[in-house]
Amino acid sequence: MTHNIRIACPDCEHGFEELSRRQFVQTLGGAAALAGAASLWKPSAASAAPTPNSGAETAVKRFYDTLSETQKQEICFPYVHKHRSMVSANWHVTKPEIEGDFYTDAQRELIREIFRGVTSEDGYERFLKQMEDDSAGFGRYSVAVFGEPATGEFEWMLTGRHLTVRADGDSAPGAAFGGPIVYGHGETGNSKGNLFFYQSRKANDVFEALDPKQREAALLEKAPRENDVPLQGKDGKFPGVAVGELSADQKGLVEEVVKIMLAPYREEDVDEALATLKSGGGFDQLHMAFYKQGDLGEDRVWDIWRVEGPSFVWHFRGAPHVHTYINIGVKS
Repeated sequence: MTHNIRIACPDCEHGFEELSRRQFVQTLGGAAALAGAASLWKPSAASAAPTPNSGAETAVKRFYDTLSETQKQEICFPYVHKHRSMVSANWHVTKPEIEGDFYTDAQRELIREIFRGVTSEDGYERFLKQMEDDSAGFGRYSVAVFGEPATGEFEWMLTGRHLTVRADGDSAPGAAFGGPIVYGHGETGNSKGNLFFYQSRKANDVFEALDPKQREAALLEKAPRENDVPLQGKDGKFPGVAVGELSADQKGLVEEVVKIMLAPYREEDVDEALATLKSGGGFDQLHMAFYKQGDLGEDRVWDIWRVEGPSFVWHFRGAPHVHTYINIGVKS
C-alpha cells in the first residue's frame, strides 16, 4: 500500500476546511492496512493489545451513549469511512471543537478520560503542554467516533494541530495505535523548549556510537517527505544503516531510542507495537537513517531521522519544528 499525503510545514498554519479544499490530506487506505509492532524490548507479560474492555475504550462507549442524535450526525461515521484513514500534522476530523457549546461538561470530561487512557502519565502531560503551546489548549481539538462502540468495529479519533491519536479496541487487527498517528510541537526543533527534542538527542547518541563506515551508511543527504510512511513488508528497501549489522552495544542504543519514542503512549498500545515489530523480524530488520537536510544551526546534531523496517516506520522531522509520522503495522 502507498501512503501519499502531501503536507508541508507551511500547512501548519491552515485549518481543516482549507486543507480539505486543497486536498493536502489524503487517505491512507483501507482498514486492513492499519497495523501494529514488537522487538527485543519485550512487552509486559501483564499487558496485551487494547480490547473493547480497555479503559479508554469503555470510556468511548460511555461517551457515545451520551450523544444526542444531533451530535451523532456531526461527529459519528460508519467504521469504513475516508476520514478514519486520514492523517496530517494539522487537521480536524470534525468541525466541533471540544470547548464551546457543542458538548456538555460531562462529555468533555469523558473526552479527557479517553485521551488520558491512550497516553502514559508523562505523555498525557507532555501532549497537554503541546496542545496549549500550539492551539491554545485541549479544548481547540476535535473528536470523532467511527462505528458503534461495543457492537463490533469502532474507533475514536482526536485531531488538531500536531496531534492525531486513536482508540480502537483492536478493531483494526494487529494495528498499533489503531492506525497511523502524528505528534509534534511548534517550538524550534533543536531548542530546549521543544517537548520532543530529547528524542533527537537520544537518536543522535546512536549516530555518535557508529564507526566511520557505519556513519557513511547512516547519513544521507535528503530526507523523504515526512508523510511518506508506507509499510513495505519484508521485501522493502529501507534507508540508512542496518541495525542487524550493528554491535550489541549499538543495538542496545537503538532499542533505547524506540523505547523512548513509544513512552508517551499507554502500555497496551506499546505492547501491540512491539509485538508487531517482532512479527516483522524484530530489531535486526530495522534501519536507521539521519539526514543532512535541515541541520538546524549546522551543529551536526541531526534533526531529521527515521527508523524503518518491514512493519515499522517512524519519521521524525525536527526542522524547523517537530512533525512525527508513525505507521506500525502489517503490509496488506
